[in-house]
Amino acid sequence: MQYGRTTLTQFIIEEQRRVSGATGDFSGLLNDIATACKVISNAVSKGALAGTLGEQGAGGETNVQGEVQKMLDVISNEVMLRSNLWAGHLAAMASEEMDEICPIPNQYPRGKYLLLFDPLDGSSNIDVNISVGTIFSILHSPNPGTEAALADFLQPGVKQVCAGFALYGPSTILVLTTGNGVNGFTLDRDIGEFVLTQPNMSVAPETKEFAINASNERFWEAPVKRYVGECLAGKTGPRGKDFNMRWVASLVAETYRILTRGGVFMYPKDSKDAAKPGRLRLMYEANPISFIIEQAGGVATTGRQRIMEVQPTELHQRVPFIFGSRSEVERIDSYHSEYASGREPDNLDSPLFSTRSLFRNE
Repeated sequence: MQYGRTTLTQFIIEEQRRVSGATGDFSGLLNDIATACKVISNAVSKGALAGTLGEQGAGGETNVQGEVQKMLDVISNEVMLRSNLWAGHLAAMASEEMDEICPIPNQYPRGKYLLLFDPLDGSSNIDVNISVGTIFSILHSPNPGTEAALADFLQPGVKQVCAGFALYGPSTILVLTTGNGVNGFTLDRDIGEFVLTQPNMSVAPETKEFAINASNERFWEAPVKRYVGECLAGKTGPRGKDFNMRWVASLVAETYRILTRGGVFMYPKDSKDAAKPGRLRLMYEANPISFIIEQAGGVATTGRQRIMEVQPTELHQRVPFIFGSRSEVERIDSYHSEYASGREPDNLDSPLFSTRSLFRNE
């Protein structure tokens, strides 16, 4: 054990002392979330040893998103609920795995916060042992102490009090922002505490790395095709430098990589399913990740609008999501603006954009 290191509990208490009139409710809530993340981390790390791999139910049950649930999806959701129902910090919760909001039972006091979470992001990767995680967002309840309604949750991301995610990888990392920068904590299993290991995390403003799901190339809009085409052209293209492409299919893993070494992540609007305006969920994926990225000096957008200014209209609303290093995200935004105004380059039908793809270079 290394003495003199700041634990998450100590960090939260010190932050609380800086707020005049703080009651300790928020600190208690963060500690309850951290406890839930420790439990989920333990379940994820045991994997097949605990019999928790595979799909939920004999035929593979689906959640409200229409996605097949893994057993660990259900377990993680239950852990988050049980850890946060009883303490009196929350007015209600909402989860990716549940159709409706989860009210606080009548036998427990109701608090002044709302909690939204994705209990196990990237769960399609569980069975192949790739990093997964938990994402959460905290809002003020408009009517503290009373039963919350769905409308209470429909607040834009700028209203977030706190956002964070836990990454369950070779080590378990908790990344957190309360609007005063971003800090990373590593779980020390010897003492059972998260310890501050990455204070004041920041996103490098420049990058040579991008992440996108290449299988959707044929569905992308022109601005995204233009940007990716330029990256693939490397030193011989208009950017004059080589890029690397990454794709983990785990939002928490992608975010952590960008926080530690820069980059840009894209899950843009596309034509694959016209009924869905985007792939990722606004309330418990895009908003909390955007809050973290912006606090670390990066940018997060739909390609047309700042993510945290999007007004939610439904609990499980989907949005396009592009975030990361400022210079690249702003470039992608500008390509969308040029496309919308008809000011895009005349050479988009040139060989650079019409034949160079992620899979060929003719």
